[in-house]
Amino acid sequence: MRLPRAAVLAVLLTAGAATADSVTVQPGDTLWSIARRAGVSVTDLQAWNDLPGDTIRVGMTLTVNGAAPVPSVPAATATARSAPTADWAPAGRGQAVYYGGRADAETTMTAAHPTLPFGTWVRVTHERTGQSVLVKINDRGPFGNSARVIDLSISAARALGMLSEGVAPVRLDVRR
Repeated sequence: MRLPRAAVLAVLLTAGAATADSVTVQPGDTLWSIARRAGVSVTDLQAWNDLPGDTIRVGMTLTVNGAAPVPSVPAATATARSAPTADWAPAGRGQAVYYGGRADAETTMTAAHPTLPFGTWVRVTHERTGQSVLVKINDRGPFGNSARVIDLSISAARALGMLSEGVAPVRLDVRR
């Protein structure tokens, strides 16, 4: 029995290829670029693939869909985060990214938001870790990706613990 050429070609092309749940490292790839394409964090990639550092090699196959580690957050912290106080109002959820930031005389903890007035103080809470930071809106952005709700300065991203992730799920609360 002869197999059709298309079937033979399909088998040859898929042999050794990564599945949708994995990715094969290509020249120029970094953990950050792979995490960004897969929509996961660098920390998760490292955990799922038992990578102690950030070194990867061309040809490695990395899992990109493992079960996300659930951070342990004390119950008191979780309760405090779930209910806004009288001074803060919920302003949405989405992804945060960081950028160079725009200088401000008052603080290095700044951010860009597409609609909030300049000078507004926003509490940004990392949804996986519970860490939060206060930032002052002094720029416009992010643009081009509707899931991204705020651009943080590098100082703010460092305080949130998201520099290695690049993109993080966040909740925004605006000071009244």
